[in-house]
Amino acid sequence: MAATSSGTAKVTLPTDEQILITREFDAPKHLVYKAYTTPELVKRWWSGHRGETTITEIDLRVGGTWRYAMVAEDGSEVAFHGEYRELVPNERIVMTEVFEGAPETPDAEAPLNIVTFTEVDGRTTLTLLVQCASKEVRDMIINSGMEAGMQEGMDLLEQIAISLR
Repeated sequence: MAATSSGTAKVTLPTDEQILITREFDAPKHLVYKAYTTPELVKRWWSGHRGETTITEIDLRVGGTWRYAMVAEDGSEVAFHGEYRELVPNERIVMTEVFEGAPETPDAEAPLNIVTFTEVDGRTTLTLLVQCASKEVRDMIINSGMEAGMQEGMDLLEQIAISLR
């Protein structure tokens, strides 16, 4: 399993079609989950330090959709959207994720994100498994520079979760 981590979140590549991100937070899981799923809180962490999040639309229900957009430091817009497939509050989120700058992606080929929240002694481990349709899609995501922004976002997510105590 190759590791590509450069920050507080650990990034590994368990299979040719998967990216596994693991990050521990100094906050209980209900607060990490709240910061991860509440639009006004997502707006504060999602873009990391790479720009300003301008849209956080969340219809948090199975079959509901989400969309996040930001204006990056260079003035370009970056946006993602998807659909919630499974929700267990404070425990698990399964959702698709489509980068709006990529060629049209059929729903069946959209990366599937499986997010779990596990708490031990008031600390939460967030695990994000990205299941891709192919090694090419996985490698495109890894090579996009996503990790640096993700690391910043996860650090901000922790600060926000802690502030909710």
